Amino acid sequence: MLHVSEPSLIDLFAGCGGMTVGFRREGFQPLMAVEHDPAAAATYAANFGEEHTHPVDIATIENDAIPSADVIIGGPPCQGFSNLGSKNVDDPRNQLWKQYLRFVQVARPQVFVIENVDRFSRSSEFQLLMEEADHGMIKDYELTPGVLLAADYGVAQRRPRTIVIGSRIGKISLPTPTHAKVPAAGLKPWETVRSRIAGLDERPASTELPDMWTDFFGRRFRGQFKGRDIHFGRQPTPLSLERYDHVPPGGGRFNLPDRLLSRCWREKKTGTTDVMGRMRWDAPSLTIRTEFFKPEKGQYLHPQWDPHDPNRRVNRVITHYEASLLQDFPKDFVWCGSKTEIAKQIGNAVPSGLAAAVARHVRNHLN
Repeated sequence: MLHVSEPSLIDLFAGCGGMTVGFRREGFQPLMAVEHDPAAAATYAANFGEEHTHPVDIATIENDAIPSADVIIGGPPCQGFSNLGSKNVDDPRNQLWKQYLRFVQVARPQVFVIENVDRFSRSSEFQLLMEEADHGMIKDYELTPGVLLAADYGVAQRRPRTIVIGSRIGKISLPTPTHAKVPAAGLKPWETVRSRIAGLDERPASTELPDMWTDFFGRRFRGQFKGRDIHFGRQPTPLSLERYDHVPPGGGRFNLPDRLLSRCWREKKTGTTDVMGRMRWDAPSLTIRTEFFKPEKGQYLHPQWDPHDPNRRVNRVITHYEASLLQDFPKDFVWCGSKTEIAKQIGNAVPSGLAAAVARHVRNHLN
């Protein structure tokens, strides 16, 4: 196949730009990005340019404003499918993928890529998507769906995601893994938490964002924050600190003595094994979600813990900066928004290493 120099890109439901980071790394040129959340759109604009960023409801963009592009990427909101969501098939957020298909109809890309939670591939909405490829809005495209594990593509995180590649230039397979838990011929070992966050300050000096402000889209946002600006700590209670101190790497709430268990943990003897969990230095993290700053939500305690020396234990959750690095954002990425808004941007993003693997694979097939 001939290689396209700087193939053009539209990113829908772009968030702060995790997918664009990966595609940009592989030489794609963004023409348009649409993101309804203002703070996420501001972060995108800060990193990739305000002029092509549209901080609006995707349904408000008229067809004649949609440019032609080589590739469209995006992850329509997936809360209705998420294991943490309502699993409500009537959730209006689950209809937004039809807006994505409208852009495909108008822009006529050679290839489109849909990213979503792993549950999406088993949903009724996914079946409707396949039907649209059979005889509907995208009948000119051949679809290749599958669930990819980010760790298999060089990301230091065990994050499964549904990827659907649609192509009207011949069927395109999913990219083959480059890494493995137990590497075989030609595969590298999984990346680890250590490879991303080792050497950062174990006890951040501040618990607050710097007092910085920036302007995008005619309004003010907090930021633009550089990496170390979001490496701030929290102020846990004495009870929380005592709980953290009992949890070894890979452990969780089941390592706590009864006197430190909350009532709901005491009564729930099974499940939610990653709650109050501590990461391992030499393994990928589990999925970084939007509330990674709350250890009761998952395995988010810092991995440093010495079984013999309490002074060599880091009893805190990972910082926003550490979470961003585990999500494969570049160290020089900049952020806009409040603490909570930035955490949401980080947790909702596609790890850029996974996006780059898809981008590299797609680019090899473009005409």
